[in-house]
Amino acid sequence: MNIINIEHIAKIYQVGMEQVHALRDVSLKINKNEYVAIMGPSGSGKSTLMNMLGCLDTPTSGVYDFKGVSVSEMTDNELARIRNKEIGFVFQTFNLLARSDAVHNVELPLIYAGIPSAERKERARQALIDVGLGDRMHHKPNELSGGQRQRVAIARALVTKPAIILADEPTGNLDSKTGEEIMALFNEIHQKGNTIILVTHEEYIAEHAMRILRLKDGLIEKDEVVEKRFIPKSKEAVE
Repeated sequence: MNIINIEHIAKIYQVGMEQVHALRDVSLKINKNEYVAIMGPSGSGKSTLMNMLGCLDTPTSGVYDFKGVSVSEMTDNELARIRNKEIGFVFQTFNLLARSDAVHNVELPLIYAGIPSAERKERARQALIDVGLGDRMHHKPNELSGGQRQRVAIARALVTKPAIILADEPTGNLDSKTGEEIMALFNEIHQKGNTIILVTHEEYIAEHAMRILRLKDGLIEKDEVVEKRFIPKSKEAVE
């Protein structure tokens, strides 16, 4: 089943007197339970494509259907609802509230969705248990390691049971060992039936995915299946 169907989208930004073509005639399908990596040099359009997929921006032209509904024709409120309920975001910089504990940080999307307090706290706790932080629920970000903070961010992305997880350089701020542990966690999440799309500049990270999209100059230069995926053997707890 196609979750994402993009046909001939383009994105043009006006910068002063100049038009910048960030994406040019991009077509793409992503199915349920796929694991896709997006790669490309600076200026290739990968961040713009990520913003499109995450409903953070709309195309200048072309069609983007998300679960059979045209994103291109949605209002700002409809786009916000899709982002809240259907897309789980994981960022390189974690984006956690410094004064809030792990449970409250994970609760945030459920607060915006209007979920009752008791239900959202229970769902947040379970999401933290699922990412291996059952014993860190009431710790604030400054009391957690980088890997633990990223796990909180992943729990926050999962708590709404979204259709897709969008991860933008999720290991970029982590040392190599912790990055491997986070990628092992993403593998577990994928094995549970989740659809994952991640942006990375590291070939090794991209090879965890089933498929790699390589962008250049706003075009998909290659769309290739990963023949020999790197599959982590197990998830290790982040110390």
